[in-house]
Amino acid sequence: MSKLFGFLINNPAELKGQSPVPPSSNEDITTVAGGYFGTYVDVEGGNARNEFDLIKRYRAMALHPEIDSSVDEIVNEFLVTDANDAPVEIELSNLQAGATLKKKIRDEFEYILKLLDFDLNAHNIVRQWYIDGRLYYHKVVDLANPTKGITELRQIDPLKIKKVRQKIGKDEQTKHTIQGSALEYDWGEYIDYYVYNPKGFGGNLPAVTGTSDYGISQGVRIAADAITYCGSGLQDMTKKMTLSFLHKAIKVHNQLRMIEDAIVIYRLSRAPERRIFYIDVGNLPKVKAEQYLRDVMNRYRNKLVYDGNTGEIRDDKKHMSMLEDFWLPRREGGRGTEISVLPGGQNLGELKDLEYFKKKLYNSLNLPPSRLTDDNKGFNLGKTTEVLRDELKFTKFIGRLRKRFGEIFNDMLKTQLILKRVITPDDWEEMKEHIQYDFLFDNHFNELKEAELNLQRIQIATQFDPFVGKYVSIEWIRKHVLQQSEKEYKEIDKQMNAEINLGLAMSPADINTFDMMDRQNDAFAPELEAQSAADDHEREMDAADDAHEKELQKIKATPKPKPSSSSK
Repeated sequence: MSKLFGFLINNPAELKGQSPVPPSSNEDITTVAGGYFGTYVDVEGGNARNEFDLIKRYRAMALHPEIDSSVDEIVNEFLVTDANDAPVEIELSNLQAGATLKKKIRDEFEYILKLLDFDLNAHNIVRQWYIDGRLYYHKVVDLANPTKGITELRQIDPLKIKKVRQKIGKDEQTKHTIQGSALEYDWGEYIDYYVYNPKGFGGNLPAVTGTSDYGISQGVRIAADAITYCGSGLQDMTKKMTLSFLHKAIKVHNQLRMIEDAIVIYRLSRAPERRIFYIDVGNLPKVKAEQYLRDVMNRYRNKLVYDGNTGEIRDDKKHMSMLEDFWLPRREGGRGTEISVLPGGQNLGELKDLEYFKKKLYNSLNLPPSRLTDDNKGFNLGKTTEVLRDELKFTKFIGRLRKRFGEIFNDMLKTQLILKRVITPDDWEEMKEHIQYDFLFDNHFNELKEAELNLQRIQIATQFDPFVGKYVSIEWIRKHVLQQSEKEYKEIDKQMNAEINLGLAMSPADINTFDMMDRQNDAFAPELEAQSAADDHEREMDAADDAHEKELQKIKATPKPKPSSSSK
């Protein structure tokens, strides 16, 4: 087995060579001939001999305005650029790992985004992946010091690379030494690697029947671990060719082009009113009748044409087109010479068939037709119950695309973490299922929706509040009801503690104490009111007794009158 460029994850031995792929720039974009605006694409790829023919057809389709606007609409929904945030962030709330390891993973992910220049090139990267149905990157590593990790990421044109599966002969051992390494690996019956050809794989390749059909002598062989591949996940019926997301729109796209051309031809041919001249030729012989008809035509017909090449005006009477008058002979016994008018097209404004195929094209691209129609309808930010079903389906489709595109980050992050000895390959197999990627949403379209969702979450959390400590915990409410991620959870805790220390807010413990005192006061309020009423009544009775006692004392203190002498 000859040597391969690149590196192997399980082989830390020193390897020679950096990259057979030349560095690319944003301006150096590879263009492929074979299609231009206005041409028809092969229906359903029936004549495609291999994946490279399909890629050329997909790129030719993307030049048409309907396909271009549809792809832009999907990519714009897929990615949201913000002045303060990256289009995507890594989400590790479900990963069971320490804070130090999570910080290292986040740092390495940000380093990968920097290598990709993802904040600037995200739209072009996703657009190319959506059109071609695949994306290749070569991970350049300093093989003299692999612990430095990935030093550069070079994008590869899918027309210049192909994965090869080579069968190992019976006379060869299943243990092979790769690139002179002292370590041996059990590859089984096959070995996989990539073949890179700077000139590209052209149409001289045989029809595809498997990954081993492409000659291994047509380019540089690169180790599989040195290439990052992200496909669309769509394959043909034979499971041998990867398809693009545009593949099912090929037939509808061609039908739309044919309908448009037919409408233009019909309007050109039927737009003007044309005259029909019935010339009476009597009983002249056929030859003389035709000569007489031509003489009459030349006498009344005037067709001056400007020649743009010579700058002259020439007479083209001898040429007759479908847009001109008709001259027909009429034999003796007819009604004589007659001139009638052939009316123009009556339904030139009918575009229902065109609108049907245009809507069908948008549906084949999983795009809601309402987004690209000229109905002059404003965007409705209504409640969640007013969201259209098409928009809901489109949102789920974008979610699937984001999940699929995340594989490119997974592969690069895996290589970076293993080369820098942050984790081992076995650790990655356990961790990869819990690593997610959070793409930003469009703030303009979701601002009111987010406010409505936050209000509902607060209301639900308030209803759960009496059950804290009995059925649920505060942490559970914050993560599952308020939908706070682990990063947000910790950040909010720090902010709340700082505000409590500054006296800007009350501690939840103090609030709970005051709430408990209020609830106790509310519980004893009826008894307190009854006791207060009894005390008031007792005070009133005491006051009445005191008044009565004072009246008696006053009466006793009043001197009695002495008896007069007359009475004696």
